Amino acid sequence: MGPRNLFVAIVLAVALSAGIFVALRTQAPAKTGPVPAAESSAFVLPAPMPLPEFSLLDQRGEPVDATVFEGQWDLVFFGFTHCPDICPATLQILSTAKDQLAAAGQAPLPRIVLVSVDPERDTPELLAEYLAYFGDDNLGITGSLEEIRKLTSALGIYFDKRPTADDNYSVDHSAAVLIIDPDGNFYGLVSGPHQVANYVNDLPPILGSR
Repeated sequence: MGPRNLFVAIVLAVALSAGIFVALRTQAPAKTGPVPAAESSAFVLPAPMPLPEFSLLDQRGEPVDATVFEGQWDLVFFGFTHCPDICPATLQILSTAKDQLAAAGQAPLPRIVLVSVDPERDTPELLAEYLAYFGDDNLGITGSLEEIRKLTSALGIYFDKRPTADDNYSVDHSAAVLIIDPDGNFYGLVSGPHQVANYVNDLPPILGSR
């Protein structure tokens, strides 16, 4: 493991075990009174980290690379459409939190991104149909396993194909939601268990920091 990947792994381990919130370099106050959370779950990196180069497809079948993350804040979850529980639950939490932030007048709003860790089954068309259940303007990313691993390996995201009893398979994967800033850099993450209140509480100062 190279020094950069080791650093990411350490950051993820600390964030996932402690669930702490690192004070932002710019402490922009929330524009509205957020719903209080039991504890903050957002972890901001000491310095944003650039994403690796990759070549994948979006849910329209159009080629995308690292520049697809530039120009807006993104909440990136690595999952798959056949996931029975964690993936749909997390995406629904993100969608609900985004709706609540919009209702409270938050601007800008983050984009929700699902990167498939099951490209064997997750075609662009299936991703488009799946993401439509969680609101508009979401981004789905799929493609070759090799290119997906370029992204997951650099970001410390774990996933592994696991056979099931019915001669099918599932995919074990990390449950963290990564925060990508408008420059397309890995900015921070939100560890589980995911709660709408945590996102409504933690995101406004992050989104207002740039």
